[in-house]
Amino acid sequence: MDAEMQTTTRADDEPPSRARGLGRTDRHLTVERWFLSTLPGPARDRARQEWEKYRLAVLPLGTLFSAVRLPGCLVPTVVGSGIPSGEVDRFLSMALHSGPVICDPHGQRYYALVPADMPHAWRRAAERWRTQGVRCLGQGAYLGLPRVDVDQPSMATASYWSVPMASAATLCVPLDVAQLIGGGRWHESGEGQAG
Repeated sequence: MDAEMQTTTRADDEPPSRARGLGRTDRHLTVERWFLSTLPGPARDRARQEWEKYRLAVLPLGTLFSAVRLPGCLVPTVVGSGIPSGEVDRFLSMALHSGPVICDPHGQRYYALVPADMPHAWRRAAERWRTQGVRCLGQGAYLGLPRVDVDQPSMATASYWSVPMASAATLCVPLDVAQLIGGGRWHESGEGQAG
């Protein structure tokens, strides 16, 4: 039944949290359960143990959600700040309408979580984005997801939620991600800088 849960994307007019009625712990459990539904039963226990021990679990992409890997240089170019940074996190939250984003400060990358079909549906754009170091990761790929309550950078964690998932199955809107990539390319080319 968990695997049948629908995925949704944020619309511009939606409130920042669709899980208002849920307390922080309840929301975390609901989001965690949704992520775990990508795995068969026995693997769910392993993932829970990894989250508990390492604060990171590796999950498959392409069933309920996929990810767009953004090079660390792309987003700070737009914001004018390094990663990790609260300024970059706030910018991403605003630009992606609170869609979930993971920051890997050690690898200097961000991962925007998107609907599972984005790598296929946006394949032509994804081919062009490769020149910028952007990758659409879907079926057959895996991603290390931080525990849902890890929302600040720390020496104890490999990655953190730059923009935490507001509620289960709420993902980034692909067009918002594409606009972010386009803005990064524009700034990298020097066109976006005052002269």
